[in-house]
Amino acid sequence: MENIIDRTKWIFHPILVFVFSIVALALSLVLYIYWYVEVSKGLKQLVLSYHLDPSQFMKFETWVVILILSILVGIILIGIFIIFIYNQKTLQLYRLQNNFINNFTHELKTPVTSLKLYLETFMKYELPREDQLKYLNYMVGDVGRLSENINRILNLAKIESKKYGGEFVVSDLVATIDHFVDKNRHFLRDCDISIQNPKGQPFLYLVNDALFAILLMNLLTNAIKYNASGKPKIDITFATMKNKLHVRFTDNGIGIEKGEIKKIFKKFYQSGRSDDMTAKGSGLGLHLVQNIARLHKGKVIAESQGTGSGSGSVFTLILPYKP
Repeated sequence: MENIIDRTKWIFHPILVFVFSIVALALSLVLYIYWYVEVSKGLKQLVLSYHLDPSQFMKFETWVVILILSILVGIILIGIFIIFIYNQKTLQLYRLQNNFINNFTHELKTPVTSLKLYLETFMKYELPREDQLKYLNYMVGDVGRLSENINRILNLAKIESKKYGGEFVVSDLVATIDHFVDKNRHFLRDCDISIQNPKGQPFLYLVNDALFAILLMNLLTNAIKYNASGKPKIDITFATMKNKLHVRFTDNGIGIEKGEIKKIFKKFYQSGRSDDMTAKGSGLGLHLVQNIARLHKGKVIAESQGTGSGSGSVFTLILPYKP
């Protein structure tokens, strides 16, 4: 019974239905033209046999009708193809969204369960001050995870609705990033972050401070989160190439599979398997990064030799720049 159901699902798969529809439509057009050509041959022989005027039976307008019919069928085929592509993208987005909901629920439920357990422990037992501080530290970490996930949802909603606050002002990107790192050391603890500016010059650019802070926070926390080394390390370097400013974030993390490099910026996309450490997160961080880069008239690209290569990943923010 299950085999019959599986075969039925396979037969009615959208791709097969689409292919059969295209073939049937194209075949009907071919048969129609073939039928018309055969009828025309018979009619021509009849005209010649009775010495009739061919213009009365085989008018040029008939071929024009066939041409128009062929164009209309072509338009129909293109329309079906566009609808099919749109439907496939919608299904893919639905799957990603469903996967996001499942993982995001887990991301919310885990720290809440942990917080509940610690609070119940405090209520039931008299703990030494050292243990209290240890558990409080765990609770602060869980609250931070909750806050991070909630903020990503809120930030994405603001960006997509174009209701983000703040103005775009001219800022030195080197000083901006240095100030951000210094200000957020408590989030980036145990991470060695170095900012390298070989030319020693300021790079002035029109920046929305609030949005740019979100971009930096996501790039830096990702480099720390997806890191299996004992000491996470991030090198931030500045370079100019052909009227472009390249800000490179190089880490010593676990790397990215080459087949996933172009996918990681998609909304809700999460690299790796659900049972792997690479499946952490909500699937929104890098999507936010790319959207913020576009609002600044730039883009972010990722490079990696793959997981397990030992070379980590490189995320490059590319902005139009003229000194």
